[in-house]
Amino acid sequence: MIKLSESSRQKFFTVLQKYVPTDAVHYCYDLWVKNPFHFKISRNRQTKLGDYKYDPYRKEHTITVNYNLNLYNFLITYLHEFAHLTTTEKYGRKVLPHGKEWKKEFQNILSPMLSALIFPEDVLKVLIKHMKNPKASTHSDMHLVKALRKYDDGFSDVIILDELENGDIFSFKGNTFKKLESRRTRVLCHHIASGRRYLIPRIAKVEKD
Repeated sequence: MIKLSESSRQKFFTVLQKYVPTDAVHYCYDLWVKNPFHFKISRNRQTKLGDYKYDPYRKEHTITVNYNLNLYNFLITYLHEFAHLTTTEKYGRKVLPHGKEWKKEFQNILSPMLSALIFPEDVLKVLIKHMKNPKASTHSDMHLVKALRKYDDGFSDVIILDELENGDIFSFKGNTFKKLESRRTRVLCHHIASGRRYLIPRIAKVEKD
């Protein structure tokens, strides 16, 4: 069981003030106080925005969220992962990670945040629709991805792979590719130098050649 000291409470509250919208800070803080967990700000990860882990021996939960998410994406990810915690508490670890139990928990937890006081109108509209049947990752909902990325730093200079046309040539991590076809969360691409094919996340930030 995680014990919350006064210093840890203050530290966590300060972190939330930096990473989530102002009107969501107290809500996120109260969730943590009622269901304590280890919280870590993670490096940028291409394949996930956050994650949740449970230690059955210590009976402790850990949630991580990528440091570089904008306020709205960070909040959604934080609540997404917290829904895994409450699902584990209520149903154990035998249910599917993103099954009907988790969907219900996520809907209930995020519902109080579906307000124009929290999200910009364009994000709120797409998010409400997304939450009718939440996906395992926001990566799977390109409408939500595109709405959220408008609030990323340097948005005007960023192109995501999903926005390119099939056949377009682009650079990614110092390599040149041709976009072939989109799949559920990734895009099949042809690596120009080697002739090999790779699956690259649809939300990958790229440079068009």
